[in-house]
Amino acid sequence: MEKVKIGRLLFHDKILSANRNIACATCHSHDLGGSDGLSLGIGEGGHGIGLERTAGSGDDKIKKRIPRNALALWNLGFKDITTLLHDGRVTKSDIFGNGFNTPAQELLPKGLDNIVAVQALFPMTRQFEMAGNPGENEIIGLVSKVGKDSMRIDRVWPVIAHRIRGVPEYVEMFKHAFDDVDNALDINITHIVNSIAAFEIHEWTSFDSPFDEYLNGNKLALNQNQIAGMNLFYGKANCSSCHSGSLLSDQKFHSIGIPQFGPGRTRPFDPYARDVGRMVETDDVYDMYKFKTPALRNVSLTAPYGHNGAYPTLKGIIKHHLNPVTMNKNWKPQYANLPKAPWLEQIDFVTFSDKREQDRIISSIDIKPIDLSEKEIDQLVSFLQSLTGKSGNQRPLGKPEKVPSGLTID
Repeated sequence: MEKVKIGRLLFHDKILSANRNIACATCHSHDLGGSDGLSLGIGEGGHGIGLERTAGSGDDKIKKRIPRNALALWNLGFKDITTLLHDGRVTKSDIFGNGFNTPAQELLPKGLDNIVAVQALFPMTRQFEMAGNPGENEIIGLVSKVGKDSMRIDRVWPVIAHRIRGVPEYVEMFKHAFDDVDNALDINITHIVNSIAAFEIHEWTSFDSPFDEYLNGNKLALNQNQIAGMNLFYGKANCSSCHSGSLLSDQKFHSIGIPQFGPGRTRPFDPYARDVGRMVETDDVYDMYKFKTPALRNVSLTAPYGHNGAYPTLKGIIKHHLNPVTMNKNWKPQYANLPKAPWLEQIDFVTFSDKREQDRIISSIDIKPIDLSEKEIDQLVSFLQSLTGKSGNQRPLGKPEKVPSGLTID
């Protein structure tokens, strides 16, 4: 719990961002299931939080939308989790001899507690998330390629640790929480992200849903519609072929033809504004447009849906799974919840308006259409709602009133 207490403060403290203007909690809100409620997030340069967040103004306005939907944080401590993020760029693996395959490769720090701590390292190194734009601060300069100098994201972490060492309240907390910290100079990035991970796991672990009660023997925990939806989920609708296991995810990658928009993420040598999904990491053409199967616990709290938040409702994303080709072709840009940014409008839907790219996406779909009635779709929605924990967004600790750095909390 000492780690958790530190992590709670760091999670809400803008000191971790290069320009000291954004925190983890800015895009992962307690009020929105650990996400931000937007289709594509507004990172560095934006103002406000959650559904009220804007794209900023003047010289500080955002230069790019976050390419993908902000992932919720439910049950990340589940020990069987082997991969994180939409494209799986943080994965358990010994390819680099440190237990993980990540953007840091062999430069990953030692002593990380779990895959959640590993993932927490990277937002502070990314330009449009927490690092800021070239010329704004010393951190973005460390990860930008300059002349013959190669990009080294590991250079950022000592700078962040140095900031934390300069806050006496944090130093005292770390000394109490970690046996290997006796003074400020002992604090390093591993202590920081291990604390953040401890908080995220403690705060967003949730197994108190009606569905859990039903599995534990209380057959009255689900109503008839929810039971009918459960039977469809595990039967005719074939949802459980991918949404399987305790978290209702096979942790694999599938192409389901979600309509593409926004800047996307593609390979470095591809100048096109699109998102090729898992292929960014594997460079395997057979992984093109594939994204990780999302876990479904508390899914009713984490709208919008899809790797880019293309659908605002559960019913919409279910219908897409049932008939992905037709739903892709009939999708409308107004379904996307994108804070206004007129200077980015030309990019926002350039992929969606490209027929050849849309045809490539549709040709990659690896799920088969299924015919369900409106009543059956509504029953599936009811079942998915039964996966919501009774405590919902009322998490154990919640948001602190202040943080040790003295910076404001959004």
